[in-house]
Amino acid sequence: MIAPRRFLPSISSLLALEAVERLGTTLAAADELSLTHSAVSRQLRVLEDQIGVHMFHREGRGLRLTPAGQQYAHSVRQTLNDLATASLHLRASGSRAKISLAVLPAFAMYWLTPRLGGFMDLYPDVLVNQSTRLTQFDFQREKFDAAIHYGRPDWPGVDHVEICADRVIPACAPALHPGGRPSVQDILSLPLLHLESRPGGWEHWAQRQGVEASRLRGPLYDQFATLARAAAAGLGAALLPDFVAEHEFATGGLVPLWDAPTPTDGSYYIVWPTSRPRTEALTHLCDWLSTAARD
Repeated sequence: MIAPRRFLPSISSLLALEAVERLGTTLAAADELSLTHSAVSRQLRVLEDQIGVHMFHREGRGLRLTPAGQQYAHSVRQTLNDLATASLHLRASGSRAKISLAVLPAFAMYWLTPRLGGFMDLYPDVLVNQSTRLTQFDFQREKFDAAIHYGRPDWPGVDHVEICADRVIPACAPALHPGGRPSVQDILSLPLLHLESRPGGWEHWAQRQGVEASRLRGPLYDQFATLARAAAAGLGAALLPDFVAEHEFATGGLVPLWDAPTPTDGSYYIVWPTSRPRTEALTHLCDWLSTAARD
């Protein structure tokens, strides 16, 4: 149920408020909105009367928003952006069902997107929209239907389906490779590149090979794509997921430093909020992701 009509101002009034707050004057707002100065002023008066709160200081022919008016304008701007985004998504998807999916950049680039054609062939009436997010977020604040999550199934307030386990392999530029079959110590003696979201990644990898290591230092990167590019530029060795590494090995930008990928403690999951029922389209996507990972 939405709020009573008396709390729902017209779009014209809200557009006028947003433009005045952002541009600073009613004249600039009128020019942007293709209205007269008096029309903008009238919309603001109507808005103020409807809400019943003083939102403007009138100074001669100009005006300045009160703190309450500024705060309201910021909320209005977010609402207008949400409405525009929803309209854009509807226009893009037409009558097809759509899934708004938050994705991890590297997983989307190297794993999901190359395989997504198979899902589209099976379900041509479902449109998957992707937006990148690097960390967990609030499903109530960001209107995604689902998200790709790395780690453990510890995202609060969500249901989940595991897609695939995570495996990593050290890699470097061909010129940086020490030659032969490097030992763990040979690899750890190279300049090491690190990912911000996986502190201790190199130490954990070394432990999986039976070697204790600590205080391994080096430059930090926030995404696997930039980490891989830095490694390809010869800046150091990178610890990459197998689906990223396979692409880099195929293109010749990087070469493996170890025989095979090593499992980590994490997995990739698709998660969705428990507060909303899983749609038929999302169910199809979850099932397909599990099958694609096994294949």
